[in-house]
Amino acid sequence: MFKVSPAFFRNWARIVVLSLVALSGVAVAQVGLQSDGYKLLKAVRDRDGAVVNEIVQKPNIGTLINTRDLSSGETVLHIVAARRDTPWIRFLTAYGADPNLADKKGETPLMISTRLGHVEGVTELLEAGAHVDPVSNGETPLIVAVHGRDVPVVRVLLANGADPERTDNSGRSARDYVAQIGDRRLAEAFANADAEAKQGGKKQYGPSF
Repeated sequence: MFKVSPAFFRNWARIVVLSLVALSGVAVAQVGLQSDGYKLLKAVRDRDGAVVNEIVQKPNIGTLINTRDLSSGETVLHIVAARRDTPWIRFLTAYGADPNLADKKGETPLMISTRLGHVEGVTELLEAGAHVDPVSNGETPLIVAVHGRDVPVVRVLLANGADPERTDNSGRSARDYVAQIGDRRLAEAFANADAEAKQGGKKQYGPSF
């Protein structure tokens, strides 16, 4: 019969203890990260600049800045986009907040700013690298802006490459809706964007390669 030596038991016990210590350290680190992330979300909601400034100085801010709310999936950018807060959008994106993360409803901050008609927010998010044609509930921001007859937002989206031919779940595009609505200002915005594209303007419809 195989006999286990006391030394074996001591080594085994030491390994178990060290493993538990290592695992507890990882757990503590994860709790700390989550705590700082939710502290950031709360501070942004409360417009608590002092706390936000303290957190963005942390070495792991690249991870913290994109913390999601567990219930809604919102990030700090969803929060500030919803309150039409241009300075906070600019500040948070400067620290690495990702404008392309969607919440649990599938909405990016750009879609929120578009729905609100917040042209400054739309502009800031696009300048920070927001994708211009994310789809939420089957619609692109351009289609949403056309439905809202929001000419300033339509102009900004088209100038940044929004695709007027991309269709929604019904198979209609933003251009189709412009024709259906019959709004002269919308038609002019699309015509001007078409003319700029034909003249080799800086922005072109759809992705560039």
